[in-house]
Amino acid sequence: MIKGKKQMLYKFKNYIFPVIALLILIIIWDRLLVINSVPFYIFPRPLLVMMTIISEWNSLYSSLLVTLKVTIIALFLSMITGILIAIIITRFKWMEISLFPYAIILQVTPIIAIAPLIIILVDDNFISSLICAWLVSFFPILSSTIIGLKSTNQGLVDLFKLYKASDTQTLLFLKLPSALPFIMSGFKISAGLSLIGAIVAEFVTGIGGSSSGLAYTIIESSYRLEIPKMFAALILIALTGVVIFFLSSLLSKIFLHRWHESEQNYEN
Repeated sequence: MIKGKKQMLYKFKNYIFPVIALLILIIIWDRLLVINSVPFYIFPRPLLVMMTIISEWNSLYSSLLVTLKVTIIALFLSMITGILIAIIITRFKWMEISLFPYAIILQVTPIIAIAPLIIILVDDNFISSLICAWLVSFFPILSSTIIGLKSTNQGLVDLFKLYKASDTQTLLFLKLPSALPFIMSGFKISAGLSLIGAIVAEFVTGIGGSSSGLAYTIIESSYRLEIPKMFAALILIALTGVVIFFLSSLLSKIFLHRWHESEQNYEN
């Protein structure tokens, strides 16, 4: 009973402290604008931003769906390609020597520099945005999976060999489960990066219409001096990032909480 109450209190503190911090930031934001008499067309107050989200919800929601579509598909592709290429690289040493340097080059090159080239080569705004988001989110999963596969306990690998397990059985029943904490760590990083890649691609393309996302809404609102709407789109992007982070953390907890130390709760 006492342990259950402590766990409930611990979970309550995990939720209440961020809410209190958010309320304090909103109050500070509002009071600073009032004290300094900042006009709404330069920096809107929180209430005005909230009212704009409600009044402009139809257009903001359609833009949010476009951004989310690019983000989720890019993240899914990053997971599949990252894990598959990591398996191939760890299986064949010559593949690691040949391909891994190019993966590093793609990672360290700013996506804002690559995006215009992708847009020129790919005559489709959605596909080009998808490629940009994939390029940003691909490397963390690849590198984390490679590290995880290489970190498999050698004693267990020898045990599988002793029982004459095939390479496929060793991969499926030993190496991939052992690498899962590393994969989920890379997944949580890539989840946020895929959103960043989608936003950057939208900024670079600057194409409106029905296929425009939240980044284009920010650009369009700034041109029209609709600053409250620009802040509303920015708030939605931030909230989307927070939701993606919590969902990826929840997914990690679902896969790991029963057996891995990183998701164990040792709070007394």
